[in-house]
Amino acid sequence: MDNAIELGLGYLTLARAAGTLSGGEAQRTRMVRHLGSALSDVTYVFDEPTTGLHPSDCERINSLLLRLRDKGNTVLVVEHNPSTIAAADHVVDLGPGAGGDGGRITFGGTPTQLRAADTPTARHMSEPVVLKEAVREPTGKFSIRGAQRNNLRDIDIDFPEGVLTVITGVAGSGKSSLTTEIPAAVGERLLSIGQAPIKSSRRSNPATYTGALDPIRKAFAKANGVKPALFSANSEGACPKCNGAGVVYVELGVMSGVDVTCEICQGRRFSADVLAYTLGGSTIADVFELSAAQAADFLWEVKVPAAAKICDTLCTVGLGYVTLRQPLAPLSGGDRQRLQLAAHLRDKKSTADLLMLDEPTTGLHPADTARILALLDELVDSGHTVICIDHNLAVLAHADHAIDLGPGAASAGGQLVYSGSPADLAQQRDSVTGRFLADALVSP
Repeated sequence: MDNAIELGLGYLTLARAAGTLSGGEAQRTRMVRHLGSALSDVTYVFDEPTTGLHPSDCERINSLLLRLRDKGNTVLVVEHNPSTIAAADHVVDLGPGAGGDGGRITFGGTPTQLRAADTPTARHMSEPVVLKEAVREPTGKFSIRGAQRNNLRDIDIDFPEGVLTVITGVAGSGKSSLTTEIPAAVGERLLSIGQAPIKSSRRSNPATYTGALDPIRKAFAKANGVKPALFSANSEGACPKCNGAGVVYVELGVMSGVDVTCEICQGRRFSADVLAYTLGGSTIADVFELSAAQAADFLWEVKVPAAAKICDTLCTVGLGYVTLRQPLAPLSGGDRQRLQLAAHLRDKKSTADLLMLDEPTTGLHPADTARILALLDELVDSGHTVICIDHNLAVLAHADHAIDLGPGAASAGGQLVYSGSPADLAQQRDSVTGRFLADALVSP
């Protein structure tokens, strides 16, 4: 129990259902058992342990990682958080880009040496968080009165419209509870984009989900004088052996079955006669193998603007490295959220003018965070109201309006600590978020 308290989970009851934990709470709960372990000479691998955590909670995680190291263990961490990178003994930086543009070691050394290196990570680590020069003026507001869901303490709050608002606070402070009150206040104007699995079939991919496949199929059909249905792996063009799945399920008796790459199409999903048709020298399977960034260049070249624009949108939301055939199920929560955002941007029929995003920078490198901020600005400037739950101090500093909940978690939280501009929040010494924001503004 002492370990749970040390990680800031002292307020949780033993009977608390796991499904009711926030993302940050669940993350730390899984890590508690490692603190009490008597093992040494163990190699621990943590994949983004600070995901969904407030900067104050990140400090606790960093302390845990150092304690595991000091017990004689090797600790490997995949992480974008600057504070965790700064706490490391050794940093390995991969890149310089993503997908086919990455996969190379661009730096290896201490955090101090990294700051002097010429890599995207180094450049962003050397830059302090910067407040927006001028915040937007609201075009209106909507209100929530007497919010008491979960740990919220009868909160009254006004949300400005026509601006970018960031809701922040320590893990468990009531942020998600507050956002569940918003739909009742705004109705069908709201589009909420979270990180839950996308409802789709196992055959779904970015091309089908965003609608890019239809203009691609039509372009192939026109170029070859055949039916568009031939260029769908779910229709007439499917491989006869695997029915367009690319894999064949093999039963292994008492053991779990496995998917094996189809020996006929070699995982390409289409029948041999369909793969004889080309567009710009590429087959439909070749196009599916392209990343969104590569596909955008190819589709502009072969004059398929509708699909090219969709691929450009995928690049805009930071998914330029994802291939068009990538199954949706393995995507991370952040990738799924950005894919939904891309689909919304291409949906001309959508009437939602209020977007609510749950930690849109989850799993993103600082360079990609800057791209997301530019996209959020574009959405607001086009007439949207954008509300984000986010702990990223760069996102908070870029907001027009900040809402800070707390001051603590669970029964120690649920109160409105601050509502106003990020610049004024940095002056609020009674706000944990304000103190961290103030520190980030003056030091890289």
